[in-house]
Order: sequence, then structure tokens, then C-alpha cells
Amino acid sequence: MSSKFPKPKQFFPKNPNKYKGNPDNIWSRSSWETKLMQYFDLHPDVLWWSSEEISIKYFNPIDKMYHKYFPDFMARIRNTKKEEITYMIEVKPYKQTLQPEKKKRKSKNFLIEMATYTINQSKWRAADIFCQENGIKFKIITEHSLFGTKEPSKNG
Repeated sequence: MSSKFPKPKQFFPKNPNKYKGNPDNIWSRSSWETKLMQYFDLHPDVLWWSSEEISIKYFNPIDKMYHKYFPDFMARIRNTKKEEITYMIEVKPYKQTLQPEKKKRKSKNFLIEMATYTINQSKWRAADIFCQENGIKFKIITEHSLFGTKEPSKNG
């Protein structure tokens, strides 16, 4: 039986000095994450970066328990105005950033999508609070920002 999640692949940075954490223990869980890792590693305006190196406590409303959320990335980036900004970045498919549309009949798929959406919202609320308290900007990056495609209209 195959897993729903692809097997993580180890990432070997060309600039290990830019990585905050153990550069011999960087794992990519998707081609999208690998693309961002390459950008962080090679772009001169990225001062440092890390992957799943911090955890944030969040409350999961589905199982009514606290869990740890490991954001995909942290990165300190120099912008075009030469300001240094620290970002917490989560990589997700655009579809998972939208509340699933309720159909006439609640399917198993809808219930799974709704649970995923609800858990993600809880994680992102906790991340946003953490970032506000620590002077960090929280960003969710989707395929549209990664590949320069236009996000579909939320109104249909």
C-alpha cells in the first residue's frame, strides 16, 4: 500500500553557512519545497534560512488537543529597499487555503478537506500570533506565487 505523502528527500545546500540549523539534516517534502530551498540557498538577498527548525503550539479543534506545528521555513531576506525582514513561510496548495465548498451531500472527501482546512487555519492563527509577538512576517506560499500563475477568483 502506498502512502499519500511522498517520501522526503534530503537537500544538500551549496551554501551551508546560510542555513540556521544542521545543514546535513534538511529534508524536502515536495518539489515546491525543493524549489524554495534552492532559492533560499542561492539568492544573495537571503541572509539565512531554516526548514522545520522551530515549533509552535496550536490547538486542534478536531481532536480538541494541543499539538506542535513545524512551519516549513524561516528566512531572513533583504528587500529592494535594503531592509532585512524575517519571514515564516508555509508552502501549501492554493486549494487548501480556501474553505471547501459544501455540496448538497456531505461526502467523505468533503469531510477530509474540511478537517484539513480547519487544522490549517488553527496552525496559521497560532503562527500569526507567534510572528506578531516576535516581529516576523507570516506568509503562505502557493503554486501561484511559486510559479507566477494567477490565483483563480474566489467568487467563482
